[in-house]
Amino acid sequence: MFVRMCCILLLTSSVLLTSSAAMAADWPQWMGPQRDNVWRETGIVTKFPEGGPKILWRTPIAGGYSGPAVADGRVYITDYVTSQNVKVDNFQREEYTGNERVHGLDEATGRVIWTHEYPVKYTVSYPAGPRCTPTVDGDRVYSLGAEGHLIAFEAATGKVLWSKDLKTEYGTKAALWGYAAHPLIDGDKLLTLAGGAGSHIVALNKLTGKEIWRSSTAPEQGYCPPTIIEYGGVRQLILLKPDAVTSIDPETGKQYWSVPYEASNGSIIMSPLMVGEYLYVAGYSNRSLLLKMDPKKPAAEEVWRDKNGIICPVNVQPFVIDDVVYGFDQKGVLRAVRIPDGERLWETSDVIGKRPAGSETAFMVRHEDHFWMFNELGELVIARLGPDGYSEIDRAKVISQTNTAFGRDVVWSMPAFANRHAYIRNDSEIICVDLAK
Repeated sequence: MFVRMCCILLLTSSVLLTSSAAMAADWPQWMGPQRDNVWRETGIVTKFPEGGPKILWRTPIAGGYSGPAVADGRVYITDYVTSQNVKVDNFQREEYTGNERVHGLDEATGRVIWTHEYPVKYTVSYPAGPRCTPTVDGDRVYSLGAEGHLIAFEAATGKVLWSKDLKTEYGTKAALWGYAAHPLIDGDKLLTLAGGAGSHIVALNKLTGKEIWRSSTAPEQGYCPPTIIEYGGVRQLILLKPDAVTSIDPETGKQYWSVPYEASNGSIIMSPLMVGEYLYVAGYSNRSLLLKMDPKKPAAEEVWRDKNGIICPVNVQPFVIDDVVYGFDQKGVLRAVRIPDGERLWETSDVIGKRPAGSETAFMVRHEDHFWMFNELGELVIARLGPDGYSEIDRAKVISQTNTAFGRDVVWSMPAFANRHAYIRNDSEIICVDLAK
């Protein structure tokens, strides 16, 4: 009887451990596993313990806006090492010399497993460091630096498998704020914005780096990551270019349709949002566009543009639930807007508070019936959002503000939410925050 009971207890423990492990999840790319800013793990706190969440480890790094990626027991992060002052708060292009680095860390301890370093001359505004979150695909990890250095690594060791200098190969220069559009893995292809005549976007063989196709021309790269939707009976690769919203065939690069759109300062950053049958895009200087998609073929028609009171995001990807879009407008307020009429339901500055105006930032991730936000004050905020308003549950300061923007101290980097932890960086360290219930 005793032996039988022990076996039952061991079996029960094994099932619980297996179930617990299955509910944990990695965060292998920008906006998470499905690239939709949804955190699907269970067993997460809904309110912080007294004194705030526990910091499990801290690892020194240098400057950067890029977020971490977490996969297979490792954390990947990029930074920029320089002796010059790169915390420059303006829209000017100047030259800075330093080294970009890509790090692979042990997820459990923060120990550096490997580092790859290469010299880079920055010519971009806000030159503190790289912008793009690494992308993990199987046993490989891909990084894209601020000046267009695209590198494929062996994920476990940091061995370089192939690399490209996009500016040199495609005869272009970095956009004002650098290469910031996170590459997308699509089957055997890596899709990335390149720039240059006829090569606004390129598809590369993800294993070899060899070009498969190139497509489209734009005045500048823009900053919107390649985004694939399925509508009109086909898969459509949507590009938010500085001069148009364009749909192309992701297999061939052939254009399906294009609607003119003028992005102020080339600043079109958000990934496009499907809201039912509508495609919503917006950017700097209150530029916005709503398109109605054809359900029978790849085509779109304009519904409205540049409507007042809409969410025009700069740093933060908006989120859609049913027919309501939630997001941070360039004025720094969180808004809710109904689509397709564009009615503003509410707005609030409570997430960050009233600061010197200009692109106040809090990154948003949905978890179950609420949202996790990481604001530019270095705080994690738990809140509920709905058509009726914003309701805060809790908040805790977890990391320092180490950069500047619009005359104020900020930390601007999207966290990774993986395996019941948050991985958060500033310009001096990356930390692991315990959020397990």
